[in-house]
Amino acid sequence: MSTSRWKPAVTVASVIERDGRFLLVEEETREGVRWNQPAGHLEPGESLVDAAIRETLEETAHDFTPCGLLGAYLSPAGERAYLRFAFVGEVGAPRENFALDTGILKAFWASMDEIRANLHLLRHPVTLRCLEDYLERRAAALPWLPLAAVNYLPDEVTLLSDVGAAGG
Repeated sequence: MSTSRWKPAVTVASVIERDGRFLLVEEETREGVRWNQPAGHLEPGESLVDAAIRETLEETAHDFTPCGLLGAYLSPAGERAYLRFAFVGEVGAPRENFALDTGILKAFWASMDEIRANLHLLRHPVTLRCLEDYLERRAAALPWLPLAAVNYLPDEVTLLSDVGAAGG
């Protein structure tokens, strides 16, 4: 039995649709230029919702207002696995003169037809899966999972640490 713990990397993504087009980013990767939703890693001390808001701003210059959780996606990637929490929401106009994150070439809007015609450019299959899940839920008039279901409990962790330290 292995003594090491399996720890998937936690990421967030934002699915944003306007007038039949999705907000995507074009980014530099080890495999070349790829398309993705605004997405990135959860940072220490950050809630999942706050991470989605931050990543969307950093990668698109848009302020993101999440309205629900689309789903959680666990995808193995070699020795590393990723646990992605995809949020649905809206954005306003982009901020002027906002410097995008390193590696992000541009933010742009694309239709599903354009995305399907460029599957080879998607960073990961989960990118398409999130968009398809979004369209399926919307077509079936299914609600998004409420943001209240996504809890951030830093005080409870502190309390549990205190109990453990006290020997109780």
